[in-house]
Amino acid sequence: MASLLMGFSGTFRIPVSDARAYQQFAEAAVVPMIEVTAKLMASFIKIDGAELAAQSIAISENMTNSKLWTKEQVKLAFHLYCQIPFGKIDSRNKEVISLAKVIGRTSGAAAMKMLNIASLDPAITNTGRVGLGNASALDREVWEEFHADWERLAVESQLLRQQLDKEMPQDFEVESDLLIPEDFAGETRQVIATQRIKQQFFRRAVLSSYRGRCCMSGLSEPKLLIASHIVPWSIDKTNRLNPSNGLCLSAIHDRAFDQGLITLDDDFKIIISEQIQKPNDTFMKEIFLPLNGKRIEFPDRFTPDIAFIAWHRSTVFVNSRQ
Repeated sequence: MASLLMGFSGTFRIPVSDARAYQQFAEAAVVPMIEVTAKLMASFIKIDGAELAAQSIAISENMTNSKLWTKEQVKLAFHLYCQIPFGKIDSRNKEVISLAKVIGRTSGAAAMKMLNIASLDPAITNTGRVGLGNASALDREVWEEFHADWERLAVESQLLRQQLDKEMPQDFEVESDLLIPEDFAGETRQVIATQRIKQQFFRRAVLSSYRGRCCMSGLSEPKLLIASHIVPWSIDKTNRLNPSNGLCLSAIHDRAFDQGLITLDDDFKIIISEQIQKPNDTFMKEIFLPLNGKRIEFPDRFTPDIAFIAWHRSTVFVNSRQ
């Protein structure tokens, strides 16, 4: 009876006596009221980029039949460029073929455009690779727009692609899988869906840049890899989807990095905190100590930003015994 009075189903069991339950209920809000209040509040909740999920992205009339590349096409090419390994940018790649189909280009043309974009990437050119070296003014414009606002462009491009595909992608792999209950208000579902898009983009961009390997340990099991933020998501909103703010780390190295037990110097060499340099801890000796002074494996694209590394070292890293 007590559970029904509070709005729970008749089968819900309250694990205390009725007397104790009535005492607690005297100052509690009933479940239906909380549910209705939450749904009313949902429309006023704003998470950066969420408003894009409620909009249809305008598609140019000439997008799929123009001889010249349109801005939307270049955005989608850059969006995919960020998410597949550089070595797999090829006309035979199924993702390149799929992109080409929806934008009305040949797979060869789509691959060439992505390699042109690569010629703008310092992480590519600094290693002697040059892409195709024929980047257009429009390619440069899109490159600059993404780097100025990763979050907006990543969400916008994904929504545009979904409109063209007419279906949601089936391969979402996010760091924290968020379930979307069927009875959530529409606005709440849009917020969660947008967060999934952001997480998916950042994960794919970081993992593909590091060829799907932990940059410290070399681990390559996808289920144990994390797209780790150097400057946390909550600290720097403008760079939370910037792949240069990411490292591909195993779950344990991600945790150690997040807790400030390991960091990097300006030469991208690993620094181990004194807190975990315990000679009597076999696990630490075997897993972490051999990394001290070792240079991380560099990504194919989006080299970690030195400013982000310096911030982590000065703000998060703990280098004293406690």
